[in-house]
Amino acid sequence: MSVPKLKGMTWSHPRGYDPMVACSSLWNLKTGIAIEWDKRSLQDFESFPVEELARAYDLIVIDHPHVGQITAERCLEPLDVAGREADRAALASGSVGQSYPSYNWHGRQWAFPIDAAAQVQAWRPDAIAAPPARWSEVLDLARQGRVLLPLRPPHVLMVFYTLAGNLGHPCTTDPSHDLIDIDAGSKVFEAMREIAALVDPACFEMDPIAVSERMTEADSRIVCAPLIYGYVSYAIAGFRTHRLAFADIPVIGSSGPIGSALGGTGIAVSAFSKARNAAIDFAYWIASGDVQRGAYAAAGGQPGHAAAWEDQAVNEATGDFYRDTRATLEGAWVRPRHDGYMTFQQAASERILSGMTSRHQARQVVADLNRLFRESSPVQVSGAAGGGA
Repeated sequence: MSVPKLKGMTWSHPRGYDPMVACSSLWNLKTGIAIEWDKRSLQDFESFPVEELARAYDLIVIDHPHVGQITAERCLEPLDVAGREADRAALASGSVGQSYPSYNWHGRQWAFPIDAAAQVQAWRPDAIAAPPARWSEVLDLARQGRVLLPLRPPHVLMVFYTLAGNLGHPCTTDPSHDLIDIDAGSKVFEAMREIAALVDPACFEMDPIAVSERMTEADSRIVCAPLIYGYVSYAIAGFRTHRLAFADIPVIGSSGPIGSALGGTGIAVSAFSKARNAAIDFAYWIASGDVQRGAYAAAGGQPGHAAAWEDQAVNEATGDFYRDTRATLEGAWVRPRHDGYMTFQQAASERILSGMTSRHQARQVVADLNRLFRESSPVQVSGAAGGGA
């Protein structure tokens, strides 16, 4: 019987691409099965027809908010196959925060986490003695022109989510309800408006990579990005002129570093793959603790398994990137995942941006967010459970 050759799609950043190529080379030596990887931006998944992607690739790297849409379109193969319960239990027990359950939708497991992330804090250890612990300290630095905050969609919405969660008013994930209470949401929006007025207006066009690049420049005065998806590459000495350190989010509430908007990615298998079993085998293998703390981390990946987050060598190589942000990851909040959410994410981001730049009333902005969220509800939420045959 011929050995299958698989094709995979991941996202176009070294953190997303390099570890997939490196691990696939080891998998080829181990099994004889070759995997060829293509890449596209995560944003492209929002506009590219998912079915076309699934028909073209055996393995797809996704993020958890897409789960409702992709499964509604019956594009993924469930990974909770019979006979591998012990393997799944090991993956679940190695979940960093809610990374593993974030890919469970209507009782089925549609992906395994291979990259764990949430909004954390980036800071310059050569320029300040310690990262700000409280939001008020961030505002003090911002008044000195030393803070940047990524506010390009969808990150402006992620900031809203994180501040809401940290204030003790996490947004709902149920589109049959308002996203957030008007009073609580208004408080969040005003907090965002306050810091947005203190940072460079260029932040409205900046994503985490752009902010990180600015922070690491030789003459940069920026010492803190209080809410930013961490990129482990910047924590490695020599990657840029100045190394970034990462820490738990500065708190605006009173319950510690909770509520950060969970990110990261998972490995999924196409329902249309002609080599589903081989693809599923690879998904289990690359998500496992030994691979995650070994080849995956060594190739520049940002692992999704706790075995890597707790590994001494992995932390030493990254300035304790994982240890120093673990509490934030453990307290992170899982975004809505229903079919229709991705459209809301873009629309809500744009509404918050327009509200800040045009100085709209906070209550009107939050009312519009609630309306958009309710409108994102699928006709039949229960219909999103389908998968491949």
